[in-house]
Amino acid sequence: MSIFPTKVLSATDGSREAKLAARTAGDLAEKTGSELHVVYVGGEGFYETPLVEFAPLEPTWVAREYPGLLSDIERTERELLDKEVEQVQAVGGKVAQAHLRMGEAAPEIIALGEEIGVGLIVMGSRGRGDMRRALMGGVSQRHP
Repeated sequence: MSIFPTKVLSATDGSREAKLAARTAGDLAEKTGSELHVVYVGGEGFYETPLVEFAPLEPTWVAREYPGLLSDIERTERELLDKEVEQVQAVGGKVAQAHLRMGEAAPEIIALGEEIGVGLIVMGSRGRGDMRRALMGGVSQRHP
């Protein structure tokens, strides 16, 4: 039995801080013999944002009214995830699997971590000041 996690999940949003966290997660996974998984959660706020006042965007409604829009958004988000994976691999990290999730970041990251049985979730923090953190918060500070 090892004290190290067998799976590490690196949550990325493309920010400078997330890139540093991904490199750190890659190093940690390599040194502990853990699988490295990378997740990018796209479309945050998209499903909660009304297209017009009082008409919330639900995936089925959007798919019906705007065929192809969701697949276009997911394709763009997949490209961002692929770039993040390439950057981890460029510094020697070995990514076992890349995951694209759509929705609100915090619950999606936690749900994926539970689904694949990770022992550690690594993510960056943008280092906002006290006032910004109080007003805006951050994914690394949220809990379900």
